[in-house]
Amino acid sequence: MTVFLGLLASNCGQSRTDAPYHSGKNETVDSIFRWIDQGRNSHLDRNARIDYLTKAEKSVDKLYNDSVQTVLTSKISYSYLKLKDSLRFNRLNLKTISLAQKRQDSVIWAEALWDRAIFFNNRALPDSAFYNYSKAQKIYERLDRDFESARMLYNMAITQAAVRDYTGSEINTIRAIEILKPLKKAKQLYLCYNNLGSVTKELKEFERAIEYYKTAFEYQEQIETENHFDSSLNNNIGVVYQEQGRYEESLPYFEKVLEKKSFRQSDPKLYALALNHWAYSKFKSDPKVDVADDIERSIRLLDSINNIPGLARAYYNLAEFNLTQKDTLQALAFAKKSKEYAKQANNNERILLDLQLMAKLEPEKSSAYTKEYITLNDSLQQVERQVRNKFARIRFETDEFIAENLLLARQKQLWTGIAVAVLLLGIMSYFILDQRVKNQKLRFQQEQQAANQEIFNLMLAQNQKVEEGKKLEQKRISEELHDGVLGRMLGARMVLTGLNKKQDEASELQRKKAIDALQDVEKEIRAISHELSHAAYQKINNFIRSIEDLLETVQVSGKFNYTFDYNKDFDWDGIKGVTKINIYRLIQESLQNCVKHAQCENVWLNLDAGGNELRVTVTDDGKGFAKKKGKKGIGMRNMASRIEKLNGQWHIESAPGKGTKVWFKVPIATPQNTKVERPKEEELT
Repeated sequence: MTVFLGLLASNCGQSRTDAPYHSGKNETVDSIFRWIDQGRNSHLDRNARIDYLTKAEKSVDKLYNDSVQTVLTSKISYSYLKLKDSLRFNRLNLKTISLAQKRQDSVIWAEALWDRAIFFNNRALPDSAFYNYSKAQKIYERLDRDFESARMLYNMAITQAAVRDYTGSEINTIRAIEILKPLKKAKQLYLCYNNLGSVTKELKEFERAIEYYKTAFEYQEQIETENHFDSSLNNNIGVVYQEQGRYEESLPYFEKVLEKKSFRQSDPKLYALALNHWAYSKFKSDPKVDVADDIERSIRLLDSINNIPGLARAYYNLAEFNLTQKDTLQALAFAKKSKEYAKQANNNERILLDLQLMAKLEPEKSSAYTKEYITLNDSLQQVERQVRNKFARIRFETDEFIAENLLLARQKQLWTGIAVAVLLLGIMSYFILDQRVKNQKLRFQQEQQAANQEIFNLMLAQNQKVEEGKKLEQKRISEELHDGVLGRMLGARMVLTGLNKKQDEASELQRKKAIDALQDVEKEIRAISHELSHAAYQKINNFIRSIEDLLETVQVSGKFNYTFDYNKDFDWDGIKGVTKINIYRLIQESLQNCVKHAQCENVWLNLDAGGNELRVTVTDDGKGFAKKKGKKGIGMRNMASRIEKLNGQWHIESAPGKGTKVWFKVPIATPQNTKVERPKEEELT
């Protein structure tokens, strides 16, 4: 792997961007945030920054809001990571993970795993770093946070590339690209294609590497912020050509980097590497060219910034140059220096190259160098296999963990669904049974109303027949008295009047007494006849009598006094039967309301007719009710239905403590012969 891969890997250390804090009403929380800001202030002394963070940490422990405590603990932990305080970071990071799991705050949990991965990367523990990146990626994936998921995949790929798991790195990089493309994240896509170029170069697929670098160029041009990524890409493409042995083709790419003189100050690392690569390609393409000064200049720059991997590469190049110049002693010295720096950088690839070169420079020790080379190479291959297997096992365990969580979540959803279904079934059963009971009750009420109506009709018919019989009998008696008894009495009186011509005193006295008695009988019979005849022609209202019977019946249960007024000259029985039945029921329901709800002492019922309409008023002195708050029961709904059938109107006037007044107004046809024609006096004589 090239030295620049290490430069590229530094990008994976970029953690999440902390969201800005919006100050609230909690002064303690505000103070903690200020202390955290001071702990991240690079202008302050390290000890002062640690003091601020320690103060913030102690205050966080006193908070009772778990949510705020989790967020603040995460921020303090990340601050310790930036300070490279391993002990404090590790302690707070584990605490953050525990709090996040307890609160089921997946976002904070994933961020804490992300920070932990960076921590292990800094400590050269790639397997642990990969494990935490992988867990964080699964959480982000489950949360549908695609951008963060893609960044974790990229970091996993960089970690894999560092341990020569190039195939795994390529797979995860491509997965990241598939997510990032729809999001149009130019910078992250540049980084991914740049990594693909480096990985495929290590796999010796040089043409594909150049294609990937050129694609990275396309995304680099789309990045809005100012950057020098084009110079990095030129350096990387030059290295690809260099490793192919196409030294002359590599030179223009290194020269593009070196043209930017400002890089010596702004990016000395990239400038020094490009200079070293250029010098190496220069003397490889033309061994007569002296590039020692250029390589040494790059060494001085790399040494000034303490870039150990770069120094290992530069001294190796210088050793090769001296070998071409036949200066084997100098070449051997530089090769040994390169090996020392490679060991410090843990760059085993460079160590192997150094051993090969040293075997050429010291033939007498070539067997020892070769043995060391074989031993190191075998151990490296074994370690790489172990690491790759460990990465595969981590992926498997992580996937298995996620699958187990998904299974538990599905089981929870299943049981929740069953519980909800049972609850809904119970509610539906209750409503169905309740509706059936209501329907049965309604049918019973309807049947009862139909039976009551039939009884009422039979009662009216029976009363009608009784009254008709009474009328016929009264008329018959009147006729018998008038035509029979009264006629005979009249004849006897006339005979006696004739005998009155006798002059003897005794006869006259007897006759006078008999005549007087007959006249008295005549007067009495005539009076009876007149009364019977008057009763026969007087109008008897069965409807009114039915209302009176209703009042007397309800009075017994209601224990109230009533007053009944009606128009005595109106033919109430001349109203249509449908109207009489409904009016009767309306009065009946109103009286029942007086008994059930009003708790009244007096009831006034008034019936009146005129102007082609019938008017009914039911008034009580009960407790009344507030109309707006009154609930319409089935009784009132039935009353409204009956009024609607009669095309009438009705109204209720009531107030708490002021009684209730209900009036109905129903249209009727003007009845004929509403007044009874009475016989004249001379017709009765």
